[in-house]
Amino acid sequence: MTQNLPLAPSATELDPRWARLVARDAAADGGFVYSVRSTGIYCHPSCAARRPGPAQVRFHATAAEAEAAGFRPCRRCRADLPPPRQRQAAVVAEACRRLDAAEDVPDLPALARELGLSPSHFHRLFRAVTGLTPGAYAAAARARRLREELPAARTVTEAIYAAGYGSNSRVYESADALLGMTPTAWRAGGADSTIRFAIGECALGSILVARSQKGVCAILLGDEPEALLRELQDRFPRATLVGGDAGFEALVAQVVGFVEAPGTGLDLPLDLRGTAFQHRVWQALKEIPPGGTASYAEIAARIGQPGAARAVASACAANALAVAIPCHRVVRGDGALSGYRWGVARKRALLAREAAGG
Repeated sequence: MTQNLPLAPSATELDPRWARLVARDAAADGGFVYSVRSTGIYCHPSCAARRPGPAQVRFHATAAEAEAAGFRPCRRCRADLPPPRQRQAAVVAEACRRLDAAEDVPDLPALARELGLSPSHFHRLFRAVTGLTPGAYAAAARARRLREELPAARTVTEAIYAAGYGSNSRVYESADALLGMTPTAWRAGGADSTIRFAIGECALGSILVARSQKGVCAILLGDEPEALLRELQDRFPRATLVGGDAGFEALVAQVVGFVEAPGTGLDLPLDLRGTAFQHRVWQALKEIPPGGTASYAEIAARIGQPGAARAVASACAANALAVAIPCHRVVRGDGALSGYRWGVARKRALLAREAAGG
């Protein structure tokens, strides 16, 4: 009796793109398209159409290449257009540009309609891509303009109105959230603010933890305690720096414990000082789970600016809250480690601890 032997896989099935087609992997959209000989169409990898047999499939680097081969775009997945995730990211990026440029509080429902979306869809899409609601992003953009206006304005009031706020009182009521101090103190370079700090040791070397009235404003790692103190002084040149007491040492111990076992989480109020773009990047970093990584390009796509990988890298470098804002989880596109503010060796050690479930 003749034994039925399994057929050897075809060249198409051996191509790594076939597995992504079978999985309808949306992350592969934009990397290639595939055509189907029997139908004469080409699709994005994530297309929900019935899966063709491997003998009918050809892979193409671009839609233009598929069309040059005589295939027409699928109407279901709109294969002649950028992938849905890229189109969504482009819409959110345009919304961000408009919010950044708006002198007054924008009419968000009107903005949604201008972008061709319903207000509810716009709200969901914006939050999914950036991690912020449109209103929160607009507020962050105004706060950034306020920080930019304060040093050069003749008066604090002038800066407040130039940034798009309608009254002084609203700014002073939310000054801690906006600036970490009063507008007057910010304009004076933080001269009236007090920052408590302490320096300890952990498995990664020396560690400095500093806290303002709003929350933890710096977690610095290094080889020499003196260098960490100089870095803190440079970051807050006109603030009053006060060494922490025994009670503050408990906060340092909590942070050190998190460094040793990053999977435990760090539930502390943070004083994040940065631009609206940096805040979006840092929020995206916090959403990477322990043990996971993402590339600079992937973070840029998640915040709606797919071409801003270098700006994402700069935002990671500007982060002064080691481990609390986990920029150690961002890697190069090929998975290699690079560009960590506190050294690649520390980055590798943190990722190893997280991978081990520590």
